[in-house]
Amino acid sequence: MAGPEGDVTTVEPARLPPYVLTGGRARPVDERLEIEALVVATPVGRGERARLQFEPGDIVSLCREPHAIVEVAALLGLQLGVTRVLVGDLVATGHLSVSRPAWQAGRKAEIIERVIRGLDSIT
Repeated sequence: MAGPEGDVTTVEPARLPPYVLTGGRARPVDERLEIEALVVATPVGRGERARLQFEPGDIVSLCREPHAIVEVAALLGLQLGVTRVLVGDLVATGHLSVSRPAWQAGRKAEIIERVIRGLDSIT
């Protein structure tokens, strides 16, 4: 599009409000859906990819290879809460499968300590 002095300007595509993408829902069907959980497209999801539109279709396309939910949000430029809701819907309909991280007792404390030591080393 040309500006008033003939300069070319770009027009950003209109962004839909998050509540439109999720049908007004703020939480996924499965509220235990961790942001670090890995999701991958199922055979059903890959087969029906052409029928899925917009963000759900983008998610299934991206998840031909496993990705953490937080990665999906970052790579597609979606809010994390919106991504969790959409991924939860796709899991419920069989388009995606989810692999949850296995946490062992005491493992969280070990990870937190490693993060703290790493942060201390860079300051």
